[in-house]
Amino acid sequence: MNMGSALKKDLVARALDEGFVSCRICRPWDVPLVPDRLAAFIEAEYHGQMGWMAERTHWRGDPALLWPEARSVIMLAESYAPEHDPTEILKHQDRGAISVYAQNKDYHDLVKKRLKRLARWLIEASKEEEVGVKVFVDTAPVPEKALGQAAGLGWQGKHSNLVSRDWGNWAFIGSVFTTLELPVDAAEPDRCGSCRACLDACPTDAFVAPYRLDGRRCISYLTIEYKGVVAEDLREKLGNRIYGCDDCLAACPWNKFAVAASDMRYAAREELKAPKLAELAILDDPAFRVMFSGSPIKRIGRDRFVRNVLYAIGNSGDGKLRGVAQSLVDDPDESVADAARWAALRLSPTG
Repeated sequence: MNMGSALKKDLVARALDEGFVSCRICRPWDVPLVPDRLAAFIEAEYHGQMGWMAERTHWRGDPALLWPEARSVIMLAESYAPEHDPTEILKHQDRGAISVYAQNKDYHDLVKKRLKRLARWLIEASKEEEVGVKVFVDTAPVPEKALGQAAGLGWQGKHSNLVSRDWGNWAFIGSVFTTLELPVDAAEPDRCGSCRACLDACPTDAFVAPYRLDGRRCISYLTIEYKGVVAEDLREKLGNRIYGCDDCLAACPWNKFAVAASDMRYAAREELKAPKLAELAILDDPAFRVMFSGSPIKRIGRDRFVRNVLYAIGNSGDGKLRGVAQSLVDDPDESVADAARWAALRLSPTG
């Protein structure tokens, strides 16, 4: 076994000790199809208000340009598989459904700390004089899912998310770019076959075709990224989803191999498993910030969050919540006020 192979073996063992469920390696230039796919996505305007996706496309489409000195990309998956069925909450219309990944601590912070520890270990273990490393987790123009497939972590399923035979699709993806030349792994072939479970599960029919998502119709986009008033024809389809959506992920049959999350900070906070819409709607900005301190939900702000809650209230069919909506029809934020008026009308006896 040469030095590179020995280092890689120790690296994988170290990554698993850190809590990652998988560690694979590719080259930064192993994603030749990304530029054309990204260009088509942007040209079709599927990115909606996510203007950052149309920026720095030269980096996003070719990660080798992001850091030309890099020779290897270490791709890592960290499980956040839920202990409960995330779709069960959809049956309780007076409660809010929050995406599994956001029911506790912000994954960016947790994953990045692990990546940094692993990178520091790699520098020391390599015993080379100059080793460069850079870590990324969903915060830079890095095509993580394409690199993940190239490295053999899994394949991009028809819902565009990474899927693995070993851990399903409940995982955060992180990367360590390094100047070290490390042995690479084989890319993972597509194993979706004729399955359409994820496509058929989408409440808003956001998939134009297998592997092609119109982000403008995706509930995760509408409840997290989209600013302003959501189109009325889409509001009803949100149901009681107030932050993100797990439907396509939950439908994937490969989740029978899901691996339990190793970090308890991914486990759902009790108060976020099935929060009452009536209590969430009345949050002012300070209360919102306190409730979601350390959570990814905090970044969308009180106004967008309460707007989502009011859409859920309007979809609840629960007349007892009409008063809550009515109390917000004059909210200073127009998207909140509009959602409140819509919800109050929907729940009125003649609505």
